[in-house]
Amino acid sequence: MRKQRTIWLLLLAAAFLLCVPGCGGTKDTEAGEEAADDDQGQALQWSDLKLDQSMELDYAEQFSVDYDQDGYALLTITDTGRFLVVPDGGEIPLGLPEDLVVLQQPLDHIYLVATSAMDLFRELSAVDAIRLSGTDVSGWYIEEARQALEHGDMVYAGKYNAPDYELILAEGCDLAVESTMIYHSPEVKEQLEEFGIPVLVERSSYESHPLGRVEWLKLYGVLLGKEELAQESFRKLEDSLAEVFSKENTNRTVAFFHINSNGVVNVRKSGDYVAKMIELAGGKYIFQDLGDDNALSTMNMEMESFYAQAKDADYIIYNSAIDGELETIEELLNKSGLLADFKAVKEGNVWCTQKNVFQESTGIGDLILDIHKIVNQEDQDVLELRYLNKLQ
Repeated sequence: MRKQRTIWLLLLAAAFLLCVPGCGGTKDTEAGEEAADDDQGQALQWSDLKLDQSMELDYAEQFSVDYDQDGYALLTITDTGRFLVVPDGGEIPLGLPEDLVVLQQPLDHIYLVATSAMDLFRELSAVDAIRLSGTDVSGWYIEEARQALEHGDMVYAGKYNAPDYELILAEGCDLAVESTMIYHSPEVKEQLEEFGIPVLVERSSYESHPLGRVEWLKLYGVLLGKEELAQESFRKLEDSLAEVFSKENTNRTVAFFHINSNGVVNVRKSGDYVAKMIELAGGKYIFQDLGDDNALSTMNMEMESFYAQAKDADYIIYNSAIDGELETIEELLNKSGLLADFKAVKEGNVWCTQKNVFQESTGIGDLILDIHKIVNQEDQDVLELRYLNKLQ
């Protein structure tokens, strides 16, 4: 609505000027054109920006940030687009390239559809910048998001393929942050852009390194004007893992999987970030040569094939993010009796993820620490873990 009001005010102002006596005279018209030429000569041009300072990134490969000394920032996101972040009160340059999308700060009426980004906003104390959510209250495990929806500080505006356009426009949305799922409904992206709402498709899930996903914190820091907080938060994460990364790998094997309602086992491919987390934690993912390099990070296996390859894994981590957490080994065996023959089941080395593990993007470091404690065979009866529960 803020943008709509601005447009109406400009139209009214233009109509008023057309009605002022004398405005239609030849001399006045020529003078007005000369003044406009002078103003344009003084206006900020795209060519005036010196984007010669680049953000240092340790792991992320799917975006880059280049700065101008006056606070402008150019975001480039792989296979998505380029965005010029204009500081609050800053002038939008003239002569911008056609492919460049302008994001004028402050960005405080965001429509967030990419659930993985919510935790990054939370880490930056910026949940209040999200006015519209693509996930309803029942779908959030992040407490700040749930509370904001319950208290009316955030409103549900429809999922990625069925947004409430009327609500989004009425709320004065200044940015839509989508996941790559939006490409399955390209007409939605096009419609939002036709309404004048910039669409940023985030690609943190395409980062090959687990910490690359968390490093997107820095991109959101740029959008929100919280670069220093983002840098400091990421430094703390790296520091917390420094000792773990310095240790030699134990080579103890870990199977990470989920069994669907049809008895089919869903596993991570060898290049997936969860497999890499296990390696970083000092373990060895049981499937070393599984799958190809396409965008899909998981694949299905028949139980017999899974049994043959994972039976001797030292540890089992069951992914409960889909169908709820398990508490006992008996519950796991109810999914498939064949698991009773697994080494990890016989030795009691069976763990289950908590259901909030994948929404809390910044918790990747803690999950690595959890796995590190397990594979290093610390006293597992007294382990204090954040995202893993031992099945009894």
